[in-house]
Amino acid sequence: MTTVIPEDELEFHFYRAGGPGGQNVNKVSTAVQMRFDVKNSPSLTDPVKARLMKLAGSRLTLEGVILITAVRHRTQERNRADAIDRLQAMVDEASIRPVYRVPTRPTKASKERRLKAKTTRASIKSGRGKPSLD
Repeated sequence: MTTVIPEDELEFHFYRAGGPGGQNVNKVSTAVQMRFDVKNSPSLTDPVKARLMKLAGSRLTLEGVILITAVRHRTQERNRADAIDRLQAMVDEASIRPVYRVPTRPTKASKERRLKAKTTRASIKSGRGKPSLD
């Protein structure tokens, strides 16, 4: 089950980026900062929101907004698609419900084996000391 985030919930801001591109870098706003309001998103369930907010880490603001910055590519469209893909990957990862381990108790036989191994090991170690004089 993959949850698709509608584009009207995403907010994009474009700005000039550094890096490769020559003089084009100084005049074209190719870098993207994408904002996604997790707290007020109607397309996500509450458990997915909680896992996504935990997964976002330092990209999450105090208001519950995820900020994703994309500057890998030279064009605005590719950076925008990169930011959307990264958000979608986070949402997909948060959509997976964690599997909880059911604790089990050790069997009687395993307890006996452990104690027998301990006594065997103790007798081996006690035989390593200096011989007594008697």
